[in-house]
Amino acid sequence: MRTILVPFCDDDRAEAALRTALLIAKRYDGHVEGPHAWRTPQIIAGEGVVFPSESLARLTDESKQFAASAHQRFDGVVKGDNVPYRDIGTAADGVSCSWREGEGVESEIVGDYGRLFNLLVMGRNELGTSVDWKATLEAALFESGRPVILAPDKVPDAIGRHVVIAWNGATETARTIAVAMDYLRDAEKVTVMTIEGGFVPGPSAEDVAKHLTRAGIDASTMTAAPGRRSIGEAMVDEAAQAGGDLLLKGAFTNSRLRQMIFGGATRDIIASSRLPVLMAR
Repeated sequence: MRTILVPFCDDDRAEAALRTALLIAKRYDGHVEGPHAWRTPQIIAGEGVVFPSESLARLTDESKQFAASAHQRFDGVVKGDNVPYRDIGTAADGVSCSWREGEGVESEIVGDYGRLFNLLVMGRNELGTSVDWKATLEAALFESGRPVILAPDKVPDAIGRHVVIAWNGATETARTIAVAMDYLRDAEKVTVMTIEGGFVPGPSAEDVAKHLTRAGIDASTMTAAPGRRSIGEAMVDEAAQAGGDLLLKGAFTNSRLRQMIFGGATRDIIASSRLPVLMAR
């Protein structure tokens, strides 16, 4: 987890993601980069309609002002945490950061540029209704090829002391475990959790725990019934009640199209988790 990308804008969820990323970076002497994308407005005018050039320039200036506000907020967080700016290619001990901004579409930048990083961290959208936010999260999960931590609104005091694996037998969750081995090895406690009714054909939680033990990770298991909750809600509730401070979950076990239309455990977790959630595909 030595390089971490945090898509950044001037709002509370981005700040929560940055503070969460800094917790991780401090643990692994990592580097946090905050990219901000701004778009030049595209004006489509009808025949015979002329859009004043000064209006287009004003809209472009507003986009740059938003970028400046985002950078100011980013700067306030990292300086308040005594995190120095360094070029990402500079080899150095200790945590560091950098800022990157330019014209483009955030989701495209995250999907492409994110492939260079060990981890992407994003804030959770409160209402889950932002088209741009959803597009960026999908790009992070499906295009970057990297694991994503979805940060909660309230920044935790610590992350990764007690890791709860939301085990459902699926390939995506197996890959999530693989990319999170650093966290699992460093954790004080690891719990492999299953929710009744939220399982696909695959190895049991006990099998997972045995293989983690072979890798030097002392893991226990737990099973819970969802009751009136959805599978995703039960995963979040039970992980929090068990004292977990990081939830591991494979992203979109069923087909992507089906879950985008009908929802699923992943979407419930995205919408409601009060724990940091590490997801991978």
